[in-house]
Amino acid sequence: MEYRRLGRSGLKVSVLTMGTFTFGGEGPFAMVGNQGVKEARRLVDVCTDAGVNLIDTSNMYSSGRSEEILGEVLDGRREDVLISSKARMKIGDGPNDEGVSRYHLIRECERSLKRLRTDHIDIYYMHEWDGATPLDEMLSALDTLVQQGKIRYVGCSNYSGWHIMKALGVSDHAGLPRFVTQQIHYTLEAREAEYELLPIAVDQGLGVLVWSPLAGGLLSGKHRRGKETPAGTRQAAGWDEPPIRDYERLWNIVDALVEVGDRHGVSAARVALAWLLERPGITSLVMGGRTEEQFRDNLAAVDLELTADDQATLDEVSAIPKLYPYWHQQNFARDSFSEADWALHRYF
Repeated sequence: MEYRRLGRSGLKVSVLTMGTFTFGGEGPFAMVGNQGVKEARRLVDVCTDAGVNLIDTSNMYSSGRSEEILGEVLDGRREDVLISSKARMKIGDGPNDEGVSRYHLIRECERSLKRLRTDHIDIYYMHEWDGATPLDEMLSALDTLVQQGKIRYVGCSNYSGWHIMKALGVSDHAGLPRFVTQQIHYTLEAREAEYELLPIAVDQGLGVLVWSPLAGGLLSGKHRRGKETPAGTRQAAGWDEPPIRDYERLWNIVDALVEVGDRHGVSAARVALAWLLERPGITSLVMGGRTEEQFRDNLAAVDLELTADDQATLDEVSAIPKLYPYWHQQNFARDSFSEADWALHRYF
C-alpha cells in the first residue's frame, strides 16, 4: 500500500480508502448494498490487511446505521485506523435537521461519536454546501469541536471552486480551522473537477479524496454498450447517481478501459482506478463494493502501472471541452502557468 500526505497536513492516508456506503442497507441505500455486521467485518479485514488505514462513512448513510455497524466492527481496534464522517445532509423532518448551523453540527458530531463508539473523528467533512448559514458560524462550530478533541481535521465535499475559496478566505481571516481536504466526484467519465477543483487543491494545499471513482460501477466493465443492465447492480435497482449526459461517450470510455485492461490482463475497474491515482492532487480513492472479490480487485489497482500509451488512450477518449477562459489562457498565458494551472492544462 502507498500512503500520501493529506494536503498540507502531516497526516498520512492510504491511497485507497474503504467506503461504507453499503453498510446497513436502510431506505434508498438498500439499492446499493445492505451489509450487516458480520459481512462488514470481513470486508474491513480485507481492506485493513491490505494496508488501508482510512475508512469513510457519514451520519446519513442508512440513517446512521452505517456508523453503528462500523463502530461495532472497529470496537477494540479503533486506534488501528482513521475514520472520516460527514454532516450537513437532511437526517430528519425537523427545521434544524440539516445544514451547517452551530446547533446542527455539534449535535450531529456528538451523535456520530456515539454510533461510532469513539471519542473522536479523524476527518470531519461538510457533506454539501449550505449557502444559508454564514461560513463563520460553521467554522466556529468546527473550531469548538476541534478544541474539544472531538474532531482532528476538517474538510468539505461537493463544494464548487468559489465555495472552497470563500471558506478558505474566511478561515484565514478569522483564524478558524481551515479545510485540509475535499471529497469530490471525479472519474474518467466525469472530469469536470479538472477545471477548478484540482487546480485549487494543488494551489491551496488541499487533499483530494474521490468518491464513487468507478461512477457507481459503470466503469467496472460489467456495463457494456448495447447490453442489458446487469442484475444485482445499483442501476438495476433504480439508483441514478452519478448522472450520465452522453452515453456514447461513456461506452467509448468503457471500451478503452477494457482494451487497456486486456493489455495488462486486469479488469477495467482496476485500470480506471490506476488512471485516477496518477492525476494531479489526488490523495486517495474511496472504494466501495458488495463483495470481497470487488474489494480485492480494487486494492490491486495500487500495483498497476499504466504505460504512456495507456494514459494517452484514456486521456483522449475522455477529453473534456476547452471552456472559456481556459482556451484563452492556454493561448496567451501558458508561458507563466503555475503547477496549479498545469493540473488542468497539461491534459488539454
